[in-house]
Amino acid sequence: MIKAQRGTKDILPDEILTWQDIQKKAQELFQRANYKEIRTPVFEATELFKRGVGDSTDIVNKEMYTFSVGNNENSITLRPENTAGVVRSYIEHGMERLSPPVKLWYMGPMFRYERPQAGRQRQFHQIGLELFGIKEPAADAEVIMIATEFLKAMGLYDLTVSLNSLGCPNCRNKYKEEIKNALKPYLDKLCDDCKVRFEKNPLRMLDCKNEECKIIFEKEEIKEVILKDFICDECKNHFEELKNYLNEINIKYEIDKMLVRGLDYYTRTVFEVKSNSLGSQNAILGGGRYDGLVEMLGGKPTPAVGFALGVERLCSLINKIEDKKLDYFVVSTMPDIALKTVFELRKKGFSAEFDMQKRKFAKQLEKASKIANKAVIIGEDEIKGGYYTVKDLTTGVQAREEKI
Repeated sequence: MIKAQRGTKDILPDEILTWQDIQKKAQELFQRANYKEIRTPVFEATELFKRGVGDSTDIVNKEMYTFSVGNNENSITLRPENTAGVVRSYIEHGMERLSPPVKLWYMGPMFRYERPQAGRQRQFHQIGLELFGIKEPAADAEVIMIATEFLKAMGLYDLTVSLNSLGCPNCRNKYKEEIKNALKPYLDKLCDDCKVRFEKNPLRMLDCKNEECKIIFEKEEIKEVILKDFICDECKNHFEELKNYLNEINIKYEIDKMLVRGLDYYTRTVFEVKSNSLGSQNAILGGGRYDGLVEMLGGKPTPAVGFALGVERLCSLINKIEDKKLDYFVVSTMPDIALKTVFELRKKGFSAEFDMQKRKFAKQLEKASKIANKAVIIGEDEIKGGYYTVKDLTTGVQAREEKI
């Protein structure tokens, strides 16, 4: 028997209503805030992710599905995330000429070669939104507000935003050097990934999950450097304004100086939204500002901010939506008449089904009681008399009706 590939999962009919509800609520909420849906290809040029996501990230170094195609062996990659693809589309289709803000949202499959585990698959799905063209912190606040409102719409409450500012490239470079100087004596004890990050992007070391590295980062002299207030006045003012906005709309937040997120393109604001009722693994979505990415990928300098969340992760946290019963089940031993009746019911907007196997009335009624609210019974008496018998399968009450 051929099975689904390791790290992939079928979304079965008894799960799909929950997925459809998530997409419906995302669409309704995002459209009310004037975000337009965008659908980008599931594969892009490999260079897009190397430049956009960053070659110091685990995603680029370890997790991408990359292959060559055609005689000239162009390298393409299944998208591991969608911000880079949305930015590519933004540039390619001249959206920078539109009046800002340009607001986009998406939902679709992503691909990362990871060790499959609960809530983490090699093919997974994300919902995200991106806001282009606004440098002011009001944009950050709106994105965070929409993120929390969406989670509340999905039934998740008691939310806290973990917040940090990574500063701009100008003030961050000095901070990077101070982190490198502090960690240099411990370089031989850091994991192999952190040794690479030490040279390419020292901030990414703070996102390391290796327990031995975490112990080093907790050392007093190291922690003092990490927790240092390094950002410049302009970045500080941006961060203070953002916090004021969040206070104004009653969004709870906490400052987490260790929060850097897993991608290289973030500048200034980074955030995660957590549910306080979920224990230690409580982060549900994350995002931040990436003011340099559009220019890095060939566009004009454009400020931008956004977030993404994993749909599989969200599905594991919310109540599953149960399938509704059909409005009608047509019970008849004359399939031609049953089919015609079902056709008329469906044309009127009702959900309806009939028995295709010519089973006896009792068997058909038994099935009808399991999957429908009402049974339309059409026997010889009904045909001769020109009426229908409609049975309420909840109360057992039957009625003779001329029309359905």
